[in-house]
Amino acid sequence: MFEGKAGVIVGGTSGIGKATALAFARLGAAVVVSGRRANEGQQVADEIAGAGGKAVFLPVDVADEASIAALIDDSVRQFGSLDFAVNNAARELPAGLLHERTAEECDAILSINVRGVFLGMKYQLVQMLKQGNGAIVNIASSSAHKAVPYAALYTATKNAIVGLTQAAAVEYIKQGIRINAMSPGVVDTETLQRYVAGAGYTVAEMAAGYPIGRAADPDEIAQAITWLCSPAASFVVGHSLVADGGMSI
Repeated sequence: MFEGKAGVIVGGTSGIGKATALAFARLGAAVVVSGRRANEGQQVADEIAGAGGKAVFLPVDVADEASIAALIDDSVRQFGSLDFAVNNAARELPAGLLHERTAEECDAILSINVRGVFLGMKYQLVQMLKQGNGAIVNIASSSAHKAVPYAALYTATKNAIVGLTQAAAVEYIKQGIRINAMSPGVVDTETLQRYVAGAGYTVAEMAAGYPIGRAADPDEIAQAITWLCSPAASFVVGHSLVADGGMSI
């Protein structure tokens, strides 16, 4: 499906990002795995190469504009084009009430979850405008579609990502660039495990309240992301695809 195509996974060293990099590679794409954790990122790239795919690891700090700009330039130099991009880098905070949060925590999570996605999109769009095509998927959360107690700042950032996605989707669709968001529910990743441990419960206990009765595997979310970037989703524009086992309904 993605033979001859290339793209970048921002935040591709673990969890949903890693699963997405592997999924694109299985479908024939050349993949740039990016993130701050070089050892983990190189392991993902090596796993793809070991299975016969094409991948490289390139470091990025999404809080640093120059780092993101360099990532996109280097990605194009590696594989010749930027046909898809997934903005997955994110920061979480321990569970807590809003009045207990500090201004420093607010600035820190906004700098990664919102500003980082904005900067990623900015430089991805510059390249895709040169090409006249491309697909971008921003990773939001089902928390952007419902109230999540004890995670107000995180929820706010994911709402912002949906807003960025929708507005940009309308701005760029006539230039051949499709932009959508992916809004997962509970996914069994290291990030979620840290969050629920801080809140005093387990992933299984959290997922028990979902109609489906379990957490998603990261690969289930990755399959939806690759679909959003594929020709099969050619008429899907500015959508926030919720995959949460029925919780939001």
